[in-house]
Amino acid sequence: MAQKTLLNGRVLSFTGSPFEVEPTEAVKISEAVLIEDGHISAVADADSLRSDHPDAKVVDHGQNVIMAGFVDAHVHYPQTAMIASWGKRLIDWLNTYTFPEEMKFGDPAYASEIANLYLGLTTAHGTTTMCSFCTIHPESVDAFFAAAQQRNQRVVAGKTCMDRNAPEGLRDTAQRAYDQSQALLENWHGIDRLSYAITPRFSPTSTPEQLEAMGALWAEYPHCLMQTHLSEQTDEIAWVRELFPETRDYLDTYEKFGLLGSNGLYGHAIHLEARERDRLREVDAALIHCPTSNTFIGSGLFDMNGLMRDGHRIGLATDTGGGSSFSMLRTMAAAYEIGQLRGTPLHAAQLLWLSTVGSARTLRMDDCIGNVAPGMEADLIVLDLASTPAIAQREACADDLWEAIFPTIMMGDDRAIAEVWIAGQRVSN
Repeated sequence: MAQKTLLNGRVLSFTGSPFEVEPTEAVKISEAVLIEDGHISAVADADSLRSDHPDAKVVDHGQNVIMAGFVDAHVHYPQTAMIASWGKRLIDWLNTYTFPEEMKFGDPAYASEIANLYLGLTTAHGTTTMCSFCTIHPESVDAFFAAAQQRNQRVVAGKTCMDRNAPEGLRDTAQRAYDQSQALLENWHGIDRLSYAITPRFSPTSTPEQLEAMGALWAEYPHCLMQTHLSEQTDEIAWVRELFPETRDYLDTYEKFGLLGSNGLYGHAIHLEARERDRLREVDAALIHCPTSNTFIGSGLFDMNGLMRDGHRIGLATDTGGGSSFSMLRTMAAAYEIGQLRGTPLHAAQLLWLSTVGSARTLRMDDCIGNVAPGMEADLIVLDLASTPAIAQREACADDLWEAIFPTIMMGDDRAIAEVWIAGQRVSN
């Protein structure tokens, strides 16, 4: 008989999108969640669940909040060691910090070391699923998937493909990118909780031939995700115009080669033109908001309100290591601050939804992760709403749950993560 575990606390579930109704109306608070065989089998009041399942192990979390683990929709795990590097714009930042670090990932031992370090750090911050760029080295993909498989985590990742405008040790070719990506996809995709994403880094580092090869690969495996970057900085956009003078705009450099589709994930998407916004919505592509990265390297202010109003699917991401934190709480705080600068501050329920259901939707995984509901996989976190003296004194005078949660979003870190459960197993304090 499978072990049953009953977690008592304030269980937060989403019944709809807080961007489509009054935010608090999209949330349901229950008393307990029952975990069985790696899945959520029931969410109800504590007494009835205890009565119906007297054999369940009970873990009482008092007034702590139990919710879905965070889903980080755009990261670069190989940038773990150089996170928070000082003072560069995107292109210089890549050349100065990112590319030298990524050169190291042809070494399987180093790739494994960083993969395990990254997954440990993010688990401590309450992130249970992420979608990661690797490096051009197949070893970097193998290391990441092996580390996640050992933890039974649901993750997405792919070999980053580049054949120009990068150091020689980080360039492949159109054919090699295709062949290695296909081999990795065939080896890992759908194994346990692992998914492969076809991963051209961005248009400036791929020739038209390589973009065409990646589009051809995606056409052969349309069920897979495809991840890349789009319209992150104005000087990047100007560079794209120089490299692709025949295209209508940045998005067209992907569209022309078969890299625009409903399973596409487009990181940043800050400086979109009207045609780009319309086409992304038409194909139901996903946009990934990376607020700490956007402010840290001076990219710009994402139009959350306008894009949500127009019907785009949007997820939230740390963008490690362009982003300056492994924490989705810090990422939510940055998203709130950017909303304030645009005159449209986000409600706490909207921020939590973006970091769970919203990001899971962008990964096409909202049927199994990102929410607390029967049948979902039991990737859960427990939030301590009084994790530091500063947060505790603010939470103590809160008038309602949302006023109590908001200080943890704005000031919380890994100390706010009281427990993490992955696939029904407790993995962290």
